[in-house]
Amino acid sequence: MVGGLKATYHQVELAQPHLKSPESETLADRTFTGKSPDEFAFKSIRYEKRDGHAIVTFNRPEKLNAINHQVLTELTMAFKDASWDDGVAVLVLTGAGDKAFCSGADLNEQKQFLERPRDYWKWMGEFIEVHERLRNLGKPTIARLNGIVVGGGNEFNLSCDLAVAADDIYIRQVGTSHGSVALAGATQFLPLLVGDRRAREILFLNEEIPAQKAYEWGLVNWVVPRADLDAKVQEVVEKLKNKFPEKTRYTKQQLNFWRDLSWHTTIGHGRDWLAIHNTSPETWEGVASFTEKRPQRYDEIRRRWAEDLRPEWLGGELPEFDNHEVKDE
Repeated sequence: MVGGLKATYHQVELAQPHLKSPESETLADRTFTGKSPDEFAFKSIRYEKRDGHAIVTFNRPEKLNAINHQVLTELTMAFKDASWDDGVAVLVLTGAGDKAFCSGADLNEQKQFLERPRDYWKWMGEFIEVHERLRNLGKPTIARLNGIVVGGGNEFNLSCDLAVAADDIYIRQVGTSHGSVALAGATQFLPLLVGDRRAREILFLNEEIPAQKAYEWGLVNWVVPRADLDAKVQEVVEKLKNKFPEKTRYTKQQLNFWRDLSWHTTIGHGRDWLAIHNTSPETWEGVASFTEKRPQRYDEIRRRWAEDLRPEWLGGELPEFDNHEVKDE
């Protein structure tokens, strides 16, 4: 038996032959480890590793970093690699450019699911998998909020452990305005972060929450001038790197308990509910009004329900749209 805290790796190896000392094992001997980001050739995200931390960037600035299927596929691969790489202590998630962190789902893609709810169910499964990989990375994660944080973009913010925001950004949920339900993190986690009343205000009213208010409500940890954003993120990264990795991992696991409880008791039902209701007139009207840049006809839908009329969608074909605006007209 090896006694005392001064035991060397070689003593441990002698006492437990199945263990190898650091000198006796190389990365080439290991089947499972991280890869160079260059091996992935991602198109819709950027993936970098720098001095003990990974940086994952939504890279669709022309669409305000909106989420499509390719983004989900690439995020899954990047998060998996960062988890396997023992040289990565911290992961930073951010958006390309200075306009958006992430503006939520790409509605040009989402409208394909309006008549194919089974396909939305599959898409939602991948969205769930990405969030579970992010929350169960085994390492601290930081949301670097470089621009607007909207809809599903805020759910990525909520899935990170910490958040640093530029002082000119805002956070906004849009589900009840745009014909969806924020059930992939927002409805589960917001009550834990900001309290029940404020969560209802955020999710029912869909109003913009400026950075300072987001800080006061507990949606972000730090708000800094845009020019200081990278320096503050790096400061937090360095502090997190200066901690024991396994103790940090298990601390995160314990802290995840209440989020996991709310997530796992709601997400499966929510996935099915959204898939079925993707064919509803509310979803059709939400997507159409967004792409046509016109006001939503909430009153007309409510009138049809009240008069027991057929709940058909009110419009015709859904048009393409050139950009991913997030403001209501």
